[in-house]
Amino acid sequence: MSKAEKVKEAGKVFDMGYSCSQAVLSAYAEDFGLDRDTALKIAGGFGGGMGATGCTCGALTGAIMAIGLKYRGAESGNSEAKMKTYAAVQKAMRLFEERNGSTLCRDLIDCDISTPEGHAAAREKGAFNVCSDLVRSAVEILNEVM
Repeated sequence: MSKAEKVKEAGKVFDMGYSCSQAVLSAYAEDFGLDRDTALKIAGGFGGGMGATGCTCGALTGAIMAIGLKYRGAESGNSEAKMKTYAAVQKAMRLFEERNGSTLCRDLIDCDISTPEGHAAAREKGAFNVCSDLVRSAVEILNEVM
């Protein structure tokens, strides 16, 4: 899949009702030998800023998972792979913050979704409408970093 197709695919998955983290990771799954369903399951808990806590944006955590799949390697003690992974993650986080103003879900959507009431209020005011742009941003950043 081309870089542009990855952006479209992530958007399509997000529009199907999957979380931002699932949308981003699933666009890269096949590149790293994961089937789409497995990627969706792995990323399932990271939406809404990691379990709807409003912490690190799910689109960004999906990107970080993809970076780990690309650079980390399976062997223990590979400090070169670890440092390459960390450098790519730091660059992705920096670019994401520069382009979007924050790496935190609660700041990006301007709502505290960590409670059922807060989540309902966010839905009511359309706070999640920005998330499709954040998914696109995260995939574009991945295309640069990887």
